Amino acid sequence: FSRHGPAGTDRQGPPRTPPTLLGCIADDFTGATDLANNLVQAGMRVVQSIGVPDEPIDGVDAVVIALKSRTSPVDQAISESLDSAKWLRAQGARRLYFKICSTFDSTPAGNIGPVAEALADWLGAAFVPVTPAFPANGRTVYQGHLFVGDTLLGESSMRHHPLTPMTESNLVQVLQAQLRDRKVGLVPHDTVCAGPEALRQCAWRLVAQGRSMGIVDTVNQSALDVLAATIASEDWPLMVAGSGLALSLPAALGCEANAHAQDLPEVGGASAIVSGSCSAATNAQVAAFIAAGGPAFAIDAMRLDASQSLVNEALAWAAPRLGQAPVLIYSTAMPETVRAVQIAMGEATAGDQVEQALSQIASGLVALGVRRLIVAGGETSGACVKALGIRTLRIGPQIDPGVPWCHAEPANLRIALKSGNFGTVDFFHKAFLTP
Repeated sequence: FSRHGPAGTDRQGPPRTPPTLLGCIADDFTGATDLANNLVQAGMRVVQSIGVPDEPIDGVDAVVIALKSRTSPVDQAISESLDSAKWLRAQGARRLYFKICSTFDSTPAGNIGPVAEALADWLGAAFVPVTPAFPANGRTVYQGHLFVGDTLLGESSMRHHPLTPMTESNLVQVLQAQLRDRKVGLVPHDTVCAGPEALRQCAWRLVAQGRSMGIVDTVNQSALDVLAATIASEDWPLMVAGSGLALSLPAALGCEANAHAQDLPEVGGASAIVSGSCSAATNAQVAAFIAAGGPAFAIDAMRLDASQSLVNEALAWAAPRLGQAPVLIYSTAMPETVRAVQIAMGEATAGDQVEQALSQIASGLVALGVRRLIVAGGETSGACVKALGIRTLRIGPQIDPGVPWCHAEPANLRIALKSGNFGTVDFFHKAFLTP
């Protein structure tokens, strides 16, 4: 349906002709890459832009604008997201995809709700479907509750996240608390199983009740197929979702797979990993890399008051080892260690100093000849990409669900931006075996 009311029965035919461009806004850098990866896996040609592009981008099916708005001040997050939306609409994107984390990372104040509401109001969206689900990575929604594997979100390791601890699993409640004017309802599992028409009718009933946003139960990829088909046929202008929806959306929009969508230029040079995430998954990946004999240098966060000397020390350690095997430089630590650092230094100061040190290390590694670089952690990825002066990324082959290799110009650098929670335990070793 449109902003003026429900669609009529004549809207049950095939989807409309797809737009030439799908416009995407991601609230952090690894999330942007995660989304772009899934769109490429589904056959789209995709470019990821760091911030709003300076010029038009041609020859692609989707543009993903990566912001660092997940943990920025609410007003800044809204402003940057609206600027991105305006650029994308000017390029011809009729539908906008606000990409959020599959664990709904946010504080009680936002920023998911405030940004989604601002985008919906600007677009005049009568109904906005919302789901962070990514079943391939174990993120599913049932009865409005988000599960990480078989564990409720509020009982998972996300309850210890240093910036966005998630202690509530009911997404209707979480999202409603972040909204100013709009109300949230639920599109339940049985409705989704009944197909696109049932989903559409449920959405209109919610709107009639004054609920213009709906958490959509999505327990598997088939449920996301139904949601994608409904979005395409209803021409809803905005979706708020994790990256799982991106696996279903291109086909629903009529996009034909491109055999060369994943092609990237060849690169030479050394390989390295910079890890700032403190998630349970990344902690396990760091431990596995070290246990397998991988060379690793630990950043002592308590020494960050002398960050430049620590950066120099890390680069001096790495220099003679580069080219022999991938090297790992990490500040990854267990939650109790992170908390001790935050208490000693202050939460904001600790985070900023870690990001600054790791971004300087990433730049130093590239200057030393690294041409294949993994960065683990959303905040770390944002800092490193900015320090390296990267403005656009072309998305290539997948390493693990949600994590592809990308090519950055003009540095001729192959880079992977890994969300902290993503990847198998052997991710760091496996990544460098991926063509």
